[in-house]
Amino acid sequence: MIQVEGKTVKAQIWDTAGQERYRAITSAYYRGAVGALLVYDITKGQTFDNVQRWLRELRDHADSNIVIMMAGNKSDLNHLRAVSEQDGQNLAEKEGLSFLETSALEAVNVDKAFQTILTEIYHIISKKALAAQAAATTTTLPGQGTTINVNDTSENVKRGCCST
Repeated sequence: MIQVEGKTVKAQIWDTAGQERYRAITSAYYRGAVGALLVYDITKGQTFDNVQRWLRELRDHADSNIVIMMAGNKSDLNHLRAVSEQDGQNLAEKEGLSFLETSALEAVNVDKAFQTILTEIYHIISKKALAAQAAATTTTLPGQGTTINVNDTSENVKRGCCST
């Protein structure tokens, strides 16, 4: 749970660790997901290469409004780096994703990653709620239309057939 603009936001986080054995069930996770954090290991180029595949799966199976953030993890192992920060940044920009590097070991940018993605999700959901609320107030509900009185006879006074 985090605070966003004075509101408490509770997140449920599912971690498949990118493992192949979870691939068959991950499509079930996508339904209803409002955010995804794609994490790769900066010391293993293959994990970075797999980001494209996971991103494609997300875009194929998740809601089109899903918030996706990309994070390069293990920044504490800079001396073993196989993926440059610039390569990560470039891919994120190309795909329209937020990006940062983290170190779970040293707790660098981990909170920031979750804070960033949950804040983006909060803003999107808040906008949807406001739009739905505005649509509900502008929609005319049954019984709230214009009233027409069919018994109003003030202008249609009955007269005889030959009167002037």
